[in-house]
Amino acid sequence: MLTVQQALSFILVGAVWGCTNPLLKRGSQGIQDIPKHKTAWRQSLNELIFLITRPAWLIPFLLNQCGSLLYYLTLGSADVSMAVPIANSLTFMWTWLTGVLLGEEKANAITLVGALVVVLGVALCVYSKLEQQQAL
Repeated sequence: MLTVQQALSFILVGAVWGCTNPLLKRGSQGIQDIPKHKTAWRQSLNELIFLITRPAWLIPFLLNQCGSLLYYLTLGSADVSMAVPIANSLTFMWTWLTGVLLGEEKANAITLVGALVVVLGVALCVYSKLEQQQAL
């Protein structure tokens, strides 16, 4: 069973995940400049230290993990067949929109139409599920 609150939670998860993706990308700029080490574990440790010492990466990462926590908590009582499409499809849409707002990419008509189709598809799925539940 999917409630309106659960649907809104999954919409929020998609927004949090999507909005933080471009910020994580931006915050990790410069990681490729870390000197290479002979061992993989040392390289990984240096990259981890690089990332966690950068607030531009750490803050979006923590927000992203809050979205994951909300997803996990809501998923325990929600319909999985609705949770995955809502959260994941909206993540792509919010990632694109945030990228446009940050100037990473240009908005174009085809992508905008695609984003609108995603939103309409999610709305139809949620509406259909809620209508189906009310009929029972």
